[in-house]
Amino acid sequence: MREVAFIRQNKEKWLNFEQAIFGKQLKNPDELASLYIHLINDLAYAQTYYPKSKTIVYLNHLAARAFQKIYRTKREDTNRFAHFWKTEVPLIVYQYRRYMVYAFIIFGSFMAIGAISAAYDDTFVRLILGNQYVNMTLENIENGDPVAVYKSGSNWGSFIGITLNNLYVGIRTFILGVFGGLGTGLSLLYNGIMVGAFQYFFYKEGVLWESVRGIWIHGSMEIFAIAIEGAAGLILGASILFPKTYSRMTSFKMGMKDGVKILISTFPFTFAAGFLEGYVTRYSNTMPNWLSVGIILTTLALISFYYLVYPFIIHKKLMAKYGVS
Repeated sequence: MREVAFIRQNKEKWLNFEQAIFGKQLKNPDELASLYIHLINDLAYAQTYYPKSKTIVYLNHLAARAFQKIYRTKREDTNRFAHFWKTEVPLIVYQYRRYMVYAFIIFGSFMAIGAISAAYDDTFVRLILGNQYVNMTLENIENGDPVAVYKSGSNWGSFIGITLNNLYVGIRTFILGVFGGLGTGLSLLYNGIMVGAFQYFFYKEGVLWESVRGIWIHGSMEIFAIAIEGAAGLILGASILFPKTYSRMTSFKMGMKDGVKILISTFPFTFAAGFLEGYVTRYSNTMPNWLSVGIILTTLALISFYYLVYPFIIHKKLMAKYGVS
């Protein structure tokens, strides 16, 4: 069957399914599940016979939204809070997984630019980090404690101040996505270049390992969360620029809703990073290497699993539940 005929034959069914998913009157979850099976069959057919078609993108998006609607209205799912973290957020992350890739590529590229710029321009680090911070850190390095800055202030004061600042950075990075994703890109640019230049500065001074075993105790979650928040901002921007089959306002509302959920999902990791920075990082030079490295790897593994592995597990599990390969 030619693709035009395939679309003409199923267009009305798909539009009706959109109404069932996005309409104000909720259908019975079992009825939605039945409709979902028909949609998946159409998606599988399109993937087989029209592998490069935009129809696949449309059906894939519709199927992902259906997953969320079905599992949000299931009677047996009474714990809304647990459902949000265990199913809803992972499914949204899976749906927008390519935006996660984009955010990490953008952020990683700017980190590399920051490091390379610092390597070829001796004034670049001072331009990015400021003379006061650079001079203070050089003094700390001479005194044998490169990360002494993290020992200033009280534990709880540092924890609260750092956490609030990181929350502000994350929320701002997301909200700036309203400018077609450009504002989010600029935020990733600034933070990425700063991290790259910052880390190269310690490398140049011969204390890279001392900085890594200290700073990345909290930095693993903190930096990873910024990239995820950047992805949320890119989703918001894309909802404005590329509304697909929806009106621009409807697409914007969907992008805002999904982006906010991803943003909220980073908050526990931001709080954890703030706690580690306020209470643990200050002792990095006195703890054994195995402990500091263990904390870094554990925190990185936790947040990586939740955003990079767990969404695929949940998606596969739900597909299997409905007998879809």
